[in-house]
Amino acid sequence: MKTKALSIAALSLALTSGYAFAQSSTVTGAAGGAVTGAVVGGPVGAAVGGVAGAIVGTAIDPPPQKVVTYVREQPLPDDAVVVKEKVVVGQPLPDAVVIRTIPENPKYAYAVVNHERVIIEPSSRKVIKVLD
Repeated sequence: MKTKALSIAALSLALTSGYAFAQSSTVTGAAGGAVTGAVVGGPVGAAVGGVAGAIVGTAIDPPPQKVVTYVREQPLPDDAVVVKEKVVVGQPLPDAVVIRTIPENPKYAYAVVNHERVIIEPSSRKVIKVLD
């Protein structure tokens, strides 16, 4: 019974904090991790899931809308690459993929892989967002 009550409390807290700080990926990651952890592992799982979610939320902040708009407006390059691996957020792109910088915001870059535009972090080549 205590586990159920703690799980419900963790869920309520997570939903409340997620709503209040909807723009913060760290808080959203922590809340999502806590809820998932509570469902799977009870109170201990909620604590572990909250920490893990906060780390993931901090590591992959969504790019600003100006960056997304810039990437969507760029013409498709002639040297777009098709790779066997699936493009996954948080994973680096293969070296064969050509990366293009974003002049107004050098914190981000983009590439076209498997006919999809992706926004990446140039220093690590990690995928931040896959555009539809």
